[in-house]
Amino acid sequence: MGVVVFNPDTFREIYPQFVDTPNVRLDWWFAQAETLLNNTDCSIVKDLSERERLLMLLMRHLAALDERADQGGLVGRIGSATEGSVSVSADLSGVSGKAAWFAQTPWGLTYWQMTAKYRAFRYVPGGCYARR
Repeated sequence: MGVVVFNPDTFREIYPQFVDTPNVRLDWWFAQAETLLNNTDCSIVKDLSERERLLMLLMRHLAALDERADQGGLVGRIGSATEGSVSVSADLSGVSGKAAWFAQTPWGLTYWQMTAKYRAFRYVPGGCYARR
């Protein structure tokens, strides 16, 4: 098992637009991602390469949300827009409450889809009570 150790250079290779982003900010996003996806031996995602991909997607999602907040803080998908006197509205309808936060960015939705298998019902059979 083990944990995913964050490598800022790998993140920058995947997302070159962050080449000038300080390591401290990347480390912050990684720490946030770890609060959303368990990065310990107890994680439901046992495959470390898969867990790394998921953590990177979460980091990119968080980065996009930070960028959006820096530009005015609109949350959600653009539902409508007008030009005269500028009007924009956000829409999160048609998305479950839990998925809504992830649906704000393409990276969040990708993460949501990739983790669907971990949100499915899992049956773990117990012992047989009829044994004597």
